[in-house]
Amino acid sequence: MNFTLRLCTTTSDPGWLDFRLALWPESSAEEHLVEMEDQLADPTHHHDLLAFDAAGNPVGLAEASLRHGYVNGTSSSPVAFLEGLYVHPLSRRHGVARLLITAVMEWGRSLGCHELASDALLENTPSHLMHEALGFEETERVVYYRMPLNP
Repeated sequence: MNFTLRLCTTTSDPGWLDFRLALWPESSAEEHLVEMEDQLADPTHHHDLLAFDAAGNPVGLAEASLRHGYVNGTSSSPVAFLEGLYVHPLSRRHGVARLLITAVMEWGRSLGCHELASDALLENTPSHLMHEALGFEETERVVYYRMPLNP
């Protein structure tokens, strides 16, 4: 299949909000819109791409950021970090994710990055499999803890 990529330029870009809601359903549309505006305001540190099919329908989303300092499992800085990747279920297994990742890798290289990093929740096995299929290697597993300071 033939897909094209386009940078997100406005919060009303077709598919952007819908794909974010599918990827991160715990956040409201309003919260997503605020984050999207913040990302658009800082294009040096954020790279948001939509994939479209030949008919012009949105079929995928990749969001990446430029992270400085230590990023778990990496040995360089800055690091291009895949914040989110979503492909519409009907378009999966057609190369959309690979096309998006390739574009994110090129963006990272253009900023002097030597590594692309990502993460996935421990229980998200489909994400683990997708990462591995795209060429990522697992570097470590982390469990985060917290303790309230005021009882």
